[in-house]
Amino acid sequence: MTKHGKTIKIFLIDGEANGRMTCELSNWTGKAYKINRAKIKDCKDREELQKTGVYLLLGKDIEGNDMVYIGEAEQVFKRLNQHLATKDFWNEVIVFISKDENLNKAHIKYLEHRLHYIVEDANRYIIENTLIPSKPAIAESDYAEMEVFIENAKLLVSTLGHKLFEPKREIAIQNDKKLFYIQGTRGANAIGEPHTDGFLVLKGSQATINTVPSLTPSFLRLRDKLIQQRILEEQKDSFVFLDDYVFSSPSLAAATVMGRNANGLTEWKMKDGSNLKEFETSDSKINL
Repeated sequence: MTKHGKTIKIFLIDGEANGRMTCELSNWTGKAYKINRAKIKDCKDREELQKTGVYLLLGKDIEGNDMVYIGEAEQVFKRLNQHLATKDFWNEVIVFISKDENLNKAHIKYLEHRLHYIVEDANRYIIENTLIPSKPAIAESDYAEMEVFIENAKLLVSTLGHKLFEPKREIAIQNDKKLFYIQGTRGANAIGEPHTDGFLVLKGSQATINTVPSLTPSFLRLRDKLIQQRILEEQKDSFVFLDDYVFSSPSLAAATVMGRNANGLTEWKMKDGSNLKEFETSDSKINL
């Protein structure tokens, strides 16, 4: 397949989509392995995994939130086996190695450090690391090479089905023509935008304090969860979003903001008064 002008080669090691796989880019010495937790023991004969690399343990917490642990090792297979006994949240791992064995200890420490901050800035996944990886000193020529490695790793992680490096905001906030509002309804004052995963409500938006008795129980539970997680914080006469938050649908976003059941396609409106439904069926619809 081709993505962003680069040819990506995926090989199914076990001959099945849910099994182990490798992923490579044309004209790049790096290589990715995607391995299910249950298949780790089967990798003892993969010589590349006996060497230096950086890896991402991927899974979810008990509430279903995406989690990642970012690590490095001089013997990746050995370290992954250690994680089988010490970390139980993860169900798959993506490993990055170099086919020409050009990665040394300083390189993988640098990659671990940079990936940690990229994931933190994207703010999509909970980072399971308890310590922030330190940044090692590397040569200027190595710095440029590692930055290329990171950009290619980001592309392959996205190709393999994870968005942990991708910013939540997919539309430039400066472009006011593409923002939607709920204002003055039961004290709500929120701004949002369409998103490939549903609908994103922007940091600083305000949600009404009170909910109506008829609010769908699952909507109420999500609202309470956001309050417990301090995504929503009570400030004076409203709940304020302390961070951008992606809802699975515009209606769920609207219900959370308004404290009642709502049709997000008609409640979210642009400054000219047109609603999300009209926008999505018009010729000006954004290709997210």
